[in-house]
Amino acid sequence: MTGETVSLEVDGPTRERLRRWRLVLGGDQADGTGCALSGRDAAMDGTLAALYGRGDKPQAGRDRSAGLGASAPSVARWLGDIRTYFPSSVVQVMQRDAIDRLGLASLLLEPEMLEAVEADVHLVGTLLSLNKAMPETTRETARAVVRRVVEDLEKRLANRTRATLTGALDRSARISRPRHHEIDWNRTIAANLKHYLPEYRTVVPERLVGYGRAAQSVKREVILCIDQSGSMAASVVHASVFGAVLASMRSIGTRLVVFDTAVVDLTDQLDDPVDVLFGTQLGGGTDINRALAYCQSRITRPAETVVVLISDLYEGGIRDEMLKRVAAMKASGVQFVALLALSDEGAPAYDREHAAALGALGAPAFACTPDLFPEVMAAALEKRPLPIPDTV
Repeated sequence: MTGETVSLEVDGPTRERLRRWRLVLGGDQADGTGCALSGRDAAMDGTLAALYGRGDKPQAGRDRSAGLGASAPSVARWLGDIRTYFPSSVVQVMQRDAIDRLGLASLLLEPEMLEAVEADVHLVGTLLSLNKAMPETTRETARAVVRRVVEDLEKRLANRTRATLTGALDRSARISRPRHHEIDWNRTIAANLKHYLPEYRTVVPERLVGYGRAAQSVKREVILCIDQSGSMAASVVHASVFGAVLASMRSIGTRLVVFDTAVVDLTDQLDDPVDVLFGTQLGGGTDINRALAYCQSRITRPAETVVVLISDLYEGGIRDEMLKRVAAMKASGVQFVALLALSDEGAPAYDREHAAALGALGAPAFACTPDLFPEVMAAALEKRPLPIPDTV
């Protein structure tokens, strides 16, 4: 093929294949398809060329094939175009590619561009990384974008999380040999209906179900310890939402700690996950040992405490001290959970040596999706084996 226009009579399926190849190849002289685009296809091709073209830097203006330009209005137009031509999942990929390939992060500081974006967890991570550089004129728009994503996540995750953990707390609170004043008669009768004696019109309970610790109002403590290095952006977003959900449950005392080389306790902001997120500073180094030392200092009832470390385990602090802290917490009765990621992004990159060392201490490290997180927490609260996925 030489790139010259080819005049061939082709059937419908062949024409469609050529059209698709033309969109994939981008229309350079050597594409060899001989297929000309018009109308919607030409406009779609322009949005692709602006991002994946021949390395041209985007130029301002209405010519969609010329690029995105350095101005927020042209970027906003392009964002509108891609939402017109592509499904939401593709839009999110193209947005991330635009930020990475064309250096558009600074344009996220413009309010009109923020109003045009397809908001998702990845965009929230980018906004958070730019938080300190945002002018006041943009900050409220950015918060509105973040709040939209957070509210969507809460709708998806909150009810199931509360229901799952309430059931786990209820089961863990019951005791099998309660005293008379601790007996939960409704559950005891329900559990022993098969022992009903018709001639005496009574139930003979073989197993008593008690309120146990629940009657004594013993709260469980959960400490979320979150690595806020740049690679953990999606995990930070999800963990902040879960932190707010847990904090809304009276039977759980929740503490949320974020760290890089410093440690910040954001517990007093847990009533609003957006405030939590804007209290983070994505990027920087990692000192897991320092973060765990702080968490350890806040534990007052080890047997009633679950510590969840969310980190890729690339430790910049003192490795041996980190492992000693985990071992000490577990020995004191703390349930320790290590999550390499809390996101839907698939297998994460992580420090395999540190993950293996934690596993040897009885604290297996694994990636967890947001949908699985309630089950993981329920297992930890009940002190039963964690539902670890087959793959990381």
